[in-house]
Amino acid sequence: MTIAAPFKTVVKPARNTRRSIAGLLAPLEKIAANSPNLVTNHDAKFEVDGESCELPRYLFVGPRGGDTPIRVGVFAGIHGDEPEGVHAIVQFIQLLEAHPDLATGYYLSFYPVCNPTGFEDATRLSRNGKDLNREFWKNSSEPEVRLLQAELQSRSFQGLISLHTDDTSDGFYGFVGGATLTKNLIKPALAAAEKFLPRDERPVIDGFAARNGIIFDAYDGMLSAPPKVRPRPFEIILETPAAPPEYLKQCAFVAALQTILLEYHKFIAYAPNL
Repeated sequence: MTIAAPFKTVVKPARNTRRSIAGLLAPLEKIAANSPNLVTNHDAKFEVDGESCELPRYLFVGPRGGDTPIRVGVFAGIHGDEPEGVHAIVQFIQLLEAHPDLATGYYLSFYPVCNPTGFEDATRLSRNGKDLNREFWKNSSEPEVRLLQAELQSRSFQGLISLHTDDTSDGFYGFVGGATLTKNLIKPALAAAEKFLPRDERPVIDGFAARNGIIFDAYDGMLSAPPKVRPRPFEIILETPAAPPEYLKQCAFVAALQTILLEYHKFIAYAPNL
C-alpha cells in the first residue's frame, strides 16, 4: 500500500514581522543614485500568492583594466535563513565604492537576496516551500530559479561565487567546481578568511569528503553555471559557521571575496605567458 505524503502548509508571516529587503538594500540604492560605478536593476519581478516580489540585481563596473572586462557573479541569500552572506555583499559593495581600484578590470554582478520571500520570512525555503538551491537546471517552475538561470545563461560569467552559512560547522570552508584553476583561487581565499574565523579542517564536512577545508563535490541542483556552457567558469561556494559574531563572518566573507578577485586577476595577467 502506498502511503501519501502529509499535506505541507507554508505559513506566511504577517507583513509587519517580515525582514525588510528595502531597508537592507537602502545603502546600495543610495550609492547607485550617485555612483559612476554601481548600477541597480529592478526589472526582475515575479509574483507569489498574488504579491509582487523582486530579485535584486546590482552591477559594479570597475575601472578599465584590459580589453575585455572579467565578468563575475556573486550570489547570497538563496537560503533565506542565512543572512550573513547577504550583509557581506552590502559591505563588499560599499568597500568597492570607496576603493574602486579593487575591481579594476571587472564587471561584478551581485545578487544579494536570491530567495526574497525566504529572506523576508527568515526561512531556509522559499514561500512556495522549495529549497531553491536544489532546483537549478531541473526544469524548475520556481520563478526565482528561472530568473537566476536566465542571468546565468545571458551574462557569460567567467566566475561564480556563492555565500552560505552552515550551522553544523565551527569553521570556514568552501566548495569548488568548474574551471581547473578554481582550487588555486579558493586556497588563498580560505587563508584570507582564516584571519577572522578558524578553518573547518574535518575530513568530512556536510557529508562530503574534504581536505584543508575544501570540498570538490556538490549537491545536485545547486546554483551553478549552465551544464553545457564552455569554457567552464570557476565556481566557488564559501561557507561560514553560524555561531561567530556577525561582524567576523562579514569580515571573513569580504576578505575571501577580495582575495578571489585579486588572484583571478593575476591569473588572467599571467595566462598569456603560459
